[in-house]
Amino acid sequence: MSPTNTAAYTPLLGTLSVIPWTIDPSESNREVPYLLAYSLGDGREGPETGTRTMQAVLSEIGLRPGAEVVDLSQIPNVGIKLLVQAGRAVLTMPYLNAQCPVPPEWEQDARAFGKVYFMVATRPWADGTPGKPVTEERLRAFVGDSDMLMTAAHCLVPVRSLTG
Repeated sequence: MSPTNTAAYTPLLGTLSVIPWTIDPSESNREVPYLLAYSLGDGREGPETGTRTMQAVLSEIGLRPGAEVVDLSQIPNVGIKLLVQAGRAVLTMPYLNAQCPVPPEWEQDARAFGKVYFMVATRPWADGTPGKPVTEERLRAFVGDSDMLMTAAHCLVPVRSLTG
């Protein structure tokens, strides 16, 4: 199980959360860790407005939902930053500042690869309630849904730390 974490509440987007996970291959075959940002769809004007607002936010920072994976290390001055330090991931982007605990293997993989695969879902995930455990099956069902994948923004975010 993985914990979800409340990131912020904005009137149009609603509750924004982030959740980290890794693929669990053999020790010798590690992969880039994942981080997902999503809304619960509980904004004051409903989930449809939240979806349109998230699409506008992504457009504002230069990400297109459904497009190919963008390596943000190749784009100067992009509005997404990720600090990984002491078992925590701290994500900063327009309208969203979140931090969440990450497992040791997630932090190790983030440091080893120097980046994290970051998805921003435009489709709300009401089942990903902050503070409640998320089973592997529920997470897999959401992130493996073709509609969610095609409407999400996908990018590789460089990992930063306080020590360099």
